[in-house]
Parts: sequence; C-alpha cells; structure tokens
Amino acid sequence: MSSGQQMPPWLQEQVIKLQQTQQNMQIVQAQRQQIEMEKREIAKALEELEKASSDDIVYKQAGSILVRSKKDTLIYELKEKRDLAEARSTVLVKQEERIKQSLAEQEQKINDMIRGTGGPPKPA
Repeated sequence: MSSGQQMPPWLQEQVIKLQQTQQNMQIVQAQRQQIEMEKREIAKALEELEKASSDDIVYKQAGSILVRSKKDTLIYELKEKRDLAEARSTVLVKQEERIKQSLAEQEQKINDMIRGTGGPPKPA
C-alpha cells in the first residue's frame, strides 16, 4: 500500500480494534505495576511489624491520621491485604496473557488482509 493510497474501511476497522487492544494492554500493565508496588509495600510493613515486640505501640494509617492499633491486628489486616493483592495480580497476569494472544491474532489478521486479495475478508 503506497503512502498516497487511503486505507480501506475494513482494514481501518481492524487497525482501530488493534489500537484499542493495545490500549487495554497498557492499562492492564499499569494496574499490574501498581499491584506489584503495593505487594512490596505490604511485605516491607509486615517485615517491620515482625521485628516489633508484642508490647511495642504500633499505629495504622486511617486516611490522613494515625490510629493506635494492636500488632496482631495489623499483621492480620496486612496479610489479608497481601492475599487480596496476590489474587488481583494473578487475575491481571491471566488478563495480560489473553490480551497478548488477542494482539498476535489481530496483527496476523491484518497482515493476512494486507497480503490477501485486497478486499475485505471472506465469510467462513
């Protein structure tokens, strides 16, 4: 296809779908990075809490203030939060894999259409 030629509507449609899928991939990757950062923060907080003795005073953040809490309660809450983050991470990994597969299929379809007869795909 030369630079002066306009892209056929059926090909434009496929390219737009591909771009939307690429945007979805970027969103999922950003969410995954955010979850990974959250998991690291939780791990660091748990590590510090484990170092504290049972009679140490500990606080948790509640909005913009700190509230006194019990070490065991904080550990329980952080472990719950960690488990939830782990589950969300697993879902995002699977979603990312599906999107990668979809991208490969869409790219192949576009390449086939370009190399094909020059017309829209024939119904199966």
